[in-house]
Amino acid sequence: MHPDLTSLRDRRAAGPALAEAVSLAGALPGLEVAGAEIVPLPKVRAGYLFGSGKTGELKARFEAAEVELVLVDGPVTPVQQRNLERAWDVKLLDRTGLILEIFADRARTREGVLQVELAALSYQRTRLVRAWTHLERQRGGLGFVGGPGETQIEADRRAIDEQIVKLKRQLAKVGKTRELHRVARRRVPFPVVALVGYTNAGKSTLFNRLTGAEVMAKDMLFATLDPTMRAVTLPGGQRAILSDTVGFISDLPTQLVAAFRATLEEVLEADLIVHVRDISHPDTDAQAADVMGILDDLGVGDGTPMLEVWNKIDLLAADQRAALATQANRRADIFTISALTGEGLAPLMQVVADMLETERAQTELLVPFADGRARAWLHGEGVVTDETETEAGHRISVRWTARQKARFESL
Repeated sequence: MHPDLTSLRDRRAAGPALAEAVSLAGALPGLEVAGAEIVPLPKVRAGYLFGSGKTGELKARFEAAEVELVLVDGPVTPVQQRNLERAWDVKLLDRTGLILEIFADRARTREGVLQVELAALSYQRTRLVRAWTHLERQRGGLGFVGGPGETQIEADRRAIDEQIVKLKRQLAKVGKTRELHRVARRRVPFPVVALVGYTNAGKSTLFNRLTGAEVMAKDMLFATLDPTMRAVTLPGGQRAILSDTVGFISDLPTQLVAAFRATLEEVLEADLIVHVRDISHPDTDAQAADVMGILDDLGVGDGTPMLEVWNKIDLLAADQRAALATQANRRADIFTISALTGEGLAPLMQVVADMLETERAQTELLVPFADGRARAWLHGEGVVTDETETEAGHRISVRWTARQKARFESL
């Protein structure tokens, strides 16, 4: 169900929000959606979310339909979750809990699994009130077991905190490995193109068509979780690395924003970002705003070139496609395509090739012999095209991007 907070002026349209919630439920294996509805909510009740009348009405309907799991598309506090589960005699998941369940089911790489575990523990830490309602219960013991007078909920919270610390250490090790891989890629002077967009916008379908890879691409939310990178040959023969990233979503749980930051680091390293939009979706503008908001949170500034791709035009009527094409033609950074049929890809890839080629500038530097760090950095980035020794130091010819130049100057 989708609680529609009628008192909020900037709330999302309830219809598309409910449809997205149903798609989220369908993305989790083994779930059969018995029903879906919008529940107008003039005021949030602190203890039960809904008023007593609506809570009783929903209880009767759940019992009649033999519902075992209720999904609430929105935030539910630990107290509200505990009270509603008791009142309805069902298991309840809010939006954050459902997304965590999907991520746990989809993660494949070591880093992905660790990140999901970390996010789940952070979420679970706030939900201990569900398991331990008898907060007055205490256990004694030695200091290393749990000090005298320590409540059970405190002991559980401490155990979770210790596990979180372990997971963060493991993730730090995995992060170092990923950094080594990035350094290795920098030595190969291939620019990186990152595909970003709302979940189910068609990024993986586009990725597969351009690279010939077989990344899972389904009409399903969060079909891609772990980042995938492949080499692609652009028009003119230039090679680039294409990165497929996890899809963004509105109201992404704060635990996952932090936990999946490393997964999205490929976007920070990209020379070009391609924002893929499902232009056939009724809420496409709001989805695009969510993506841009998350990119801003990640620290992707104005310095990274970006193209916008309006995907899934094959799902539109002829007049809609014509109107969109006219609108897109007014801007040089927007393209209408169908990743499924391949329509519109040729002009897009030509512009990608042109942008990556013009973005790299040739220049000459004089690096003093004493500045070995700067010279090592240039070679590590793979931007050196020629080098000679002079009396004053190393005369180095480089071909680099504006971002690489800025990073060099900050050394």
